[in-house]
Amino acid sequence: MMLDGFRKSSLVRRLVILAAGWSLTVLLVSALVLALLFQQAALRRFDEGLAELIDNLLAGTTVDESGQVLAPALTDLRALRAYSGRYWQVVEPLPDGQWRIIVRSRSLWDAELVAPEDLVAQLEASPGRPVIYETPGPISQPLRAMASRATLPGREAPLIFMAAEDRSPIDRDVRGFITATAVAFLLLGAGLVGAVVFQVRFGLRPLFALRREVAEVRRGKAERIAGRYPIELEPLAEELNALVSHNQDVVERQRTHVGNLAHALKTPLSVMLTESRQTPGPLGEVVEHQAEVMRQQVDHHLRRARAAARTPGRGERTDVADVLDELARTLSRIFQDKGVEIDWDCDEDLYFQGERQDLLEMAGNAMENAAQWSRGKVRVRAVARSPERLGLTIEDNGPGLPAERRPEVLRRGARLDESAPGSGLGLSIIDELARAYGGDLRLDDAKLGGLLVAIDLPRAET
Repeated sequence: MMLDGFRKSSLVRRLVILAAGWSLTVLLVSALVLALLFQQAALRRFDEGLAELIDNLLAGTTVDESGQVLAPALTDLRALRAYSGRYWQVVEPLPDGQWRIIVRSRSLWDAELVAPEDLVAQLEASPGRPVIYETPGPISQPLRAMASRATLPGREAPLIFMAAEDRSPIDRDVRGFITATAVAFLLLGAGLVGAVVFQVRFGLRPLFALRREVAEVRRGKAERIAGRYPIELEPLAEELNALVSHNQDVVERQRTHVGNLAHALKTPLSVMLTESRQTPGPLGEVVEHQAEVMRQQVDHHLRRARAAARTPGRGERTDVADVLDELARTLSRIFQDKGVEIDWDCDEDLYFQGERQDLLEMAGNAMENAAQWSRGKVRVRAVARSPERLGLTIEDNGPGLPAERRPEVLRRGARLDESAPGSGLGLSIIDELARAYGGDLRLDDAKLGGLLVAIDLPRAET
């Protein structure tokens, strides 16, 4: 599930996460390596100081004529101050693996350096090599100690020389280095992430521009993709242009076929109507009636085929206010004797994403139906419901339509009043055209008292 979500995520997000994750991982590993190298270097310098102290012990320690070991005359003031953090002692190993302190620094006072129980065994196993270990100090200081085994002139038994020093300063230096490195690498990581985001956004800018151009073609603001793109995207832009041209050619061919069908059917129907009207009698009346029904059905299906052939993404856009103004003036003249007043209003810069003829047919059918059944008042409103949708409402002050009978009038050819003129296709045509554009038709009670027809349609950007 997580992998599927990652595959569906943003390309920018994927590139940023991958690049930033890799960069931050490298930075983290680098910071850890640097901290480890710094610690090792600090400890190496520390151990060199301990080795120098042991060398001085070994060089300054002597044996008198009676075999007594004499302490060296060291001038290190820290070794003379009690519990100063710098200590040394010389011990004689015993047969049971223990040792006896022969001499020690004044800084130890009455304490002694603690060493591993197997220290003597370790020194015997590696002659000439010192042993380094960690041990607590007299006042619980963390000490780093070094022990070396050697034999002094005038003495057959070997001695063990131990030196230790408080490692707290080194630990503080290491912590300070780690803190400074972490802050520096965090700032560097933030800068790298910002650079990665900028690089990805800048690198994918042509892809975003192509997306905007495709959207403009879909919304009708442009007919083709005209921008210049890198060689990686240029073939895609050409293929998209070819696809748009192909779709336009297909639609035009379909419209040509629809037009040819209309001409081929309407001419014989007109001949049949003419001949039936010139032939009185029951047969002529039946032929005339059925030919008229056939012509209405042909008109209906031709409109439906034409609407299906048109898609909202082909670039058509129609000014809604112009269409409503034209329809209002035309219907006012047609229903002048009835005294119908058509009050229309439209939001500024409102465009229908489709062809003018289709909007004329939908709005015209609804407004004509409202004017026919009204008692003199028709109100039309066109509003923008969202950046992608518009709403067209037509209401009248007529008798209205009961809610239980509204689905019936949307059926093709349905008429609730057979005495009224018309084929009963008006609302059905509106519904089918609206659906062809991804919208719908809704019938409701009007505030004026009659029927409200609400049409949802795609909106074109201004």
